[in-house]
Amino acid sequence: MRVLVIGSGGREHALAWAIAASPLCDALYCAPGNPGIAEDAVCVPVSADDLDGIVALARRERIDFVVVGPEAPLVAGLVDRLEAAGIAAFGPSAAAAALEGSKGFMKDLCAKYGIPTAGYGRFREAQPAKEFVRRHGAPIVVKADGLAAGKGVTVAMTVEDALAAIDEAMIGRRFGAAGAELVIEEFLAGEEASFFALVDGSHALPLATAQDHKRVGDGDTGPNTGGMGAYSPAACVSPEIERAVMERIILPTVRGMGEEGRAYRGVLYAGLMLTRDGPKLIEYNVRFGDPECQALLPRLKSDLLPALVAARDGVLDGFDLRWRDEAAVCVVLAAKGYPGDPVKGTEIAGLDAASSDPAVKVFHAATRREGARLVADGGRVLDVVALGKDVADARDKAYAAIERIRWPGGFFRRDIGWRALGRR
Repeated sequence: MRVLVIGSGGREHALAWAIAASPLCDALYCAPGNPGIAEDAVCVPVSADDLDGIVALARRERIDFVVVGPEAPLVAGLVDRLEAAGIAAFGPSAAAAALEGSKGFMKDLCAKYGIPTAGYGRFREAQPAKEFVRRHGAPIVVKADGLAAGKGVTVAMTVEDALAAIDEAMIGRRFGAAGAELVIEEFLAGEEASFFALVDGSHALPLATAQDHKRVGDGDTGPNTGGMGAYSPAACVSPEIERAVMERIILPTVRGMGEEGRAYRGVLYAGLMLTRDGPKLIEYNVRFGDPECQALLPRLKSDLLPALVAARDGVLDGFDLRWRDEAAVCVVLAAKGYPGDPVKGTEIAGLDAASSDPAVKVFHAATRREGARLVADGGRVLDVVALGKDVADARDKAYAAIERIRWPGGFFRRDIGWRALGRR
């Protein structure tokens, strides 16, 4: 099977690494890829957002199966384009990708099909949105309806902060068209967790759980980021909670999307809040999480590729996956300045030494080659992942590996997995 992975980040490196290990994979390509992915695949300089270019590439290289990593091309309809060209692809159609492409659509679906989530309102004008905030008080959450590269959510602890977030989105146009409509919802208290399931249109297969670390600083301080690390399995998700999530959130969503004529195929990523009233849905993503994917896939004992094909083909019923008993910890190394303006072009060395432990894998998230030099090329630059007998052991191995990396231009959190370790 000739496989093409779409994307250039750490998530796509993890996907390419896992797919390259499959005996079903005869040739692996990635568009556009990165220097780390180039160790496992042929990287082709076609942007993930260049739908025409990707279809042309898939035809030229006689690709049998495409795996789409990031959300933007999914929302833009890349899978529809590929399938129309006779090329099998893993990921939802544009109609189904609205679960992430429009937060308002997702909330309305939850309301219609009884899926537990926060109370909310949808607004296209600033004044009614502000009246809603004043009526409900703070804390309250203001979200851009569309894709905003992970930066469209404000958890406002005061009414004034919420009003400022409304002005920023609707008057200041910070998020462009993505912020033309806002979803404002009640603040949910509890612990967050990430839950993943493969979906084939009618059946859902739960994957391992993970917990992300969104804040830039230790102890969950500072501004939100795209994720500074993750660990798997999530200590807070018991078997009872997993059953509740499947029965009350995932399966009703799959049935509801089918009834709406938007049959969902791909991976469904539920961002959860574990409240006193049980798990509630914060948001859906229509792709693997980043950096959760990097913590999940090293724990997978089964071949990933047949599972992705089964989801696309609608034959997940009865499919099973086996997972390692070990825990995994992923620590993100980010460029100084992130999540603001990261400093690019700083040299990175020592990755071979960092990977000398067979329990450690370094995924590239935003790197590039300048001759023989490897340099940072974005905000989140590297993902150091380690397996261990438990979270503490995996974390020790990950941080030991990081100490071997020579990169003065980077930084990282030193407390990934702290919630799990706090339970011990």
